[in-house]
Amino acid sequence: MTDPGLGVEGPEDVADELEGEDDLDPSLGLEPAPPSIEPGPRRLAIPEGEIVRRIDRFVADRTGLSRSYVQKLISDGRLVDDAGRRLRANSEVRGGGVTLEVPPPEIPYHLEPDPTIPVDVVYEDDDVLIVNKPSGLVVHPAPGHWRGTLVNALLARGDHYGGIAGVARPGIVHRLDRDTSGLLIVARNDAAQAGLMAQLKARRVRKTYLALVQGSVAAAVGRIEAPIGRDPKDRKRMAVVPDGRPATTGYRVRERFRDWTLLELDLITGRTHQIRVHFAALGHPVAGDPVYGTGTSRKGPDGLERLFLHAWRLELVSPTSAKLLRVEAPLPQALESALEELRAAEASAGRRPAGGAA
Repeated sequence: MTDPGLGVEGPEDVADELEGEDDLDPSLGLEPAPPSIEPGPRRLAIPEGEIVRRIDRFVADRTGLSRSYVQKLISDGRLVDDAGRRLRANSEVRGGGVTLEVPPPEIPYHLEPDPTIPVDVVYEDDDVLIVNKPSGLVVHPAPGHWRGTLVNALLARGDHYGGIAGVARPGIVHRLDRDTSGLLIVARNDAAQAGLMAQLKARRVRKTYLALVQGSVAAAVGRIEAPIGRDPKDRKRMAVVPDGRPATTGYRVRERFRDWTLLELDLITGRTHQIRVHFAALGHPVAGDPVYGTGTSRKGPDGLERLFLHAWRLELVSPTSAKLLRVEAPLPQALESALEELRAAEASAGRRPAGGAA
């Protein structure tokens, strides 16, 4: 049974316009610190008796750093009060001071094309590529992971891509988790990248995922509304937290098994690990999830050796033709085989897999 505190709603509340998981906001990327700011700890004094209502605004005003960059540093735990407590962007501080840890600028680097990584292009025109990303492939380079990403593979095609999201993310407008497979949009120029990111922000890109989750999801159709932010007990994980960013996931039951439920999912917002966090919080973790799963769900059903989460369908407006594009990527064989094993087990036990909503 679902927890009403997580905002699970019925079929009449499912939205029509949807956007994808982890939509990219380049302003939130960990950009190099401006040259005027020396790397290292910097204490900012607050006069006795003064009340700072929002510490992120105060730090941005005092340092000259952009507010979005300050918020990223705060999210990474780089702002503490005089007692050493980590602060949040909306923390209220009364007198004393805070200390901001400014990281050193990124070392300039050159992205190496990698022709050994195959790129499965399912649609392309003058402005857009839509690729089918395999599980296990990181989307773009980041500190500690400069090679072996989808971006490195895309560069080997010799194409030009939009650059407004930064040097490490040419053409990227949204992301998929490393272990999630499926459809990903890539922009071939700045205008297309800006337009596609605007579509995502306006929730005009519809993304539908397929996921196998543990247990029986009670409602055939529903919506989960629960804010997501950093897990206060583990900064490497996300969690449902009261002061997180609003997050909404729509779902429909596609097929039921004895211990598992196959879902179609629509992301109304795009937060990091949104599907995985929402369903883990409901007690229905995604099969094969080593981070948010527990017990049987961490491994998944017999024969499953990866996360059962796949970006299955995309609907968007082409920047080239202004026509509606609808693209699908069938389940990878590894996921389809796991379903076949479940169906066979149901048949041998004399049960028939149940469908979802009519």
